[in-house]
Amino acid sequence: MKKLTLALLSGGISSEREVSLNSGRQVLEALDSDKYDILQYDPKTDLPKLMADADRIDAALIILHGPFGEDGTIQGLLDLLDIPYQGSGVIGSALAMNKLAAKRLYEKEGLTVPPYRVVTPRTPFSPEEWIEALQLPLVVKPANAGSSVGITIVKEASRLKGALDAAFAHDDTVLLEQFIQGTELTGGVLGNDTLEAFPLIEIVPSETFEFFDYEAKYTPGASREICPARIPEELAEKARACAVKAHRALFCRGYSRTDMILKGTDVFVLETNTIPGMTATSLLPQAAAKAGLSFSALLDRLIELALEDQKRRAAFRSLTGDGSGTGGS
Repeated sequence: MKKLTLALLSGGISSEREVSLNSGRQVLEALDSDKYDILQYDPKTDLPKLMADADRIDAALIILHGPFGEDGTIQGLLDLLDIPYQGSGVIGSALAMNKLAAKRLYEKEGLTVPPYRVVTPRTPFSPEEWIEALQLPLVVKPANAGSSVGITIVKEASRLKGALDAAFAHDDTVLLEQFIQGTELTGGVLGNDTLEAFPLIEIVPSETFEFFDYEAKYTPGASREICPARIPEELAEKARACAVKAHRALFCRGYSRTDMILKGTDVFVLETNTIPGMTATSLLPQAAAKAGLSFSALLDRLIELALEDQKRRAAFRSLTGDGSGTGGS
C-alpha cells in the first residue's frame, strides 16, 4: 500500500507556539512511519514551502493552537491549496475560537451557559452593574484566545479593572462570566457525520490553582485528570450529549473537546476546542485511550476522517459542477 505524504504543521505565531511545537514533536513520534512520509512545516517561516509542496501532499495534520492556527485562518489556506486536513473547517474553527459566537450558538441549541456580559473598549466601566447581575467571583476572559490565556477570576471589585486590562491585551472583546463552582469536565467527540462521544475526563486542579489555567494545564503534576469522571452515569450521559450537541452547534468536523462544569444536575458548557492538545498525555488522547484507541490509532483515524471529508466535498462539487476546490464547513 502506497504511503501517504503528510504535512505536519506546528509552531505558528500565537502565544501558544511552544505548546504547539511540543505537541508536534509528540505527534511526529506517534505517527506510523510505515504508513506516512511526513513533511514538517512551521507556519511562522514555512508557508511558501508549504504552498510549493501542495501538489505532493495527501493530507495535513494541523497541530496549532490559538489565533492563526485554530481560528480558521490556516484551514482557509489549506482549502485553497486543496489539501485535506483533520478537524473543523473555516466556519467551525472560527466559531469555536470566538467564545461569544460560540455562546450564542450554544444558547440557540438549548445548551446551558454561565450568565455573561460582553465588554469592549467602548463599553462604560460599570463594575457595580456587572457584579449585581453576575455576582462575585467573576471570570474575565478574552473572546478569542486558547489555553486559558488572559483569563482571571475576580473575587474583589477592586481587581476588575486589572483583569479587564489583562484580557484586552489578547482581544478587543472580553467576556465577564458568572463563576460556576462545580466539577470540571471535558468531553471529547470523534467523527464527521456519525459521532462518538469519548469517556468524560474530570479535571481537579491542585489547591495552588484557582482553576484549570495555563499553568495548571501545562505544569506536570499541577492537576489530576480522572477518566472516566467520578459522576453518576446518568449525569455522564447528559454531559456527553452536551459535548455532541456543542460539536454540532458549531459545525465542527472530525473531532472536538468541549469543556463543561457540572453543578448539581446542571451542565454548563464553557467552550469547545477544535484542535485540542495532542500529546500522548493530553486530555483528548487520554479519553480516546480509555475508549480503546491508542494515540497512534487516534491520529490514523483523524487522517481517515480528513480524507473522508475530502471525498464528500469532491462528490458534491461533481454534482453541482463547482470546480472551485473550496472546502467544507
